[in-house]
Amino acid sequence: MEQLTETWQQAILKLAPQSEALGELHPGVLEIAYREEWFKLYVPVAYGGPGKKLPEILRLEEDLAYIDGSTAWTVTLCSGAGWFAGFLDEELAKEVFADRKVCFAGSGAVGGTAQKTANGYCVNGHWKYASGALHATIFTANCTLQDENGIDILDEEGKPVIKSFILKRDEVEIQSGWSYFGLVATGSHAFDVHDVEVPANRSFKINEPKVADEGFDYPFLQLAETTLAVNSLGMAKRFLDLVNDSFFNRSGFKRYLPEQVSFFEDELMKCKHTLTTIREHFYEAFDNSWYQLIHQKSIDETLLKEVSRLSRELAHQSRRVVDTLYPYAGLEAAKKETEINRVWRDLHTASQHALLTF
Repeated sequence: MEQLTETWQQAILKLAPQSEALGELHPGVLEIAYREEWFKLYVPVAYGGPGKKLPEILRLEEDLAYIDGSTAWTVTLCSGAGWFAGFLDEELAKEVFADRKVCFAGSGAVGGTAQKTANGYCVNGHWKYASGALHATIFTANCTLQDENGIDILDEEGKPVIKSFILKRDEVEIQSGWSYFGLVATGSHAFDVHDVEVPANRSFKINEPKVADEGFDYPFLQLAETTLAVNSLGMAKRFLDLVNDSFFNRSGFKRYLPEQVSFFEDELMKCKHTLTTIREHFYEAFDNSWYQLIHQKSIDETLLKEVSRLSRELAHQSRRVVDTLYPYAGLEAAKKETEINRVWRDLHTASQHALLTF
């Protein structure tokens, strides 16, 4: 845990069960996140943020996921939405990020419409799975653009024009509905918007940076894939550490023959090797892609595809090694109050993200 002090580890681990009971991150966990500026990771120094770069952010998110899946997932999704800082109107960005507790939440889906008005747009829609919705101050929403008559605006290929919008907390209605068995404390609720008038400067397009800061032209697809994948990696690493203790402490352990114990130990060693190997390949490919972007100003398309492939393989292998070892943990792994069960539930909920399905 190179990037997290022991104090943070202990605090987040201690509060994780309380966060789960609350259905959102405990105020103590949020205070750590605000203090360390985890929700502002990508925000440029020019806007008062720490201006972290993706290579460092990925390692931090992996470390966070090792400690608590809900905390890591919320930080990943909220700071990921904060990456849009690089594409916002400058005055708007300075206003938004002046808030110490600023936190972006949103959805990648196109869930609404934005009809042109005299002064901007009228936004309506419904978006699901906004992680961190209960403490978010800003919501991002993708909309289909419409003209003043409510007719979809089409691009040169005849497809609807899509734009992203910034919405303030008092402009959205949270729809409670995050009732899943894992990542409980992310509070990934849906939100609705009804006839909200927003000025034109609250719209933006990604990959059209408005700040002179490196990294904002890294492709959004691979940014999303890599950040999600390291969450699964961190959770899997935690499970592998916990399963060893669970196996040797399970009530039926005395019945096992020496060769059965050896079989488990071999399985655990193979799973750790699998995870270590895929982790090394993943970071090697990603780091190469980042190097090309920074030093050559472009990334080879073949390498980008490899980053995508390895991100998905990392997520899949993380789930597979955990499922291989799950039976050896005994009923403690199925007891919802235990840490190992929470890690298992969090990982299997994270694995359902559509971006990493295939």
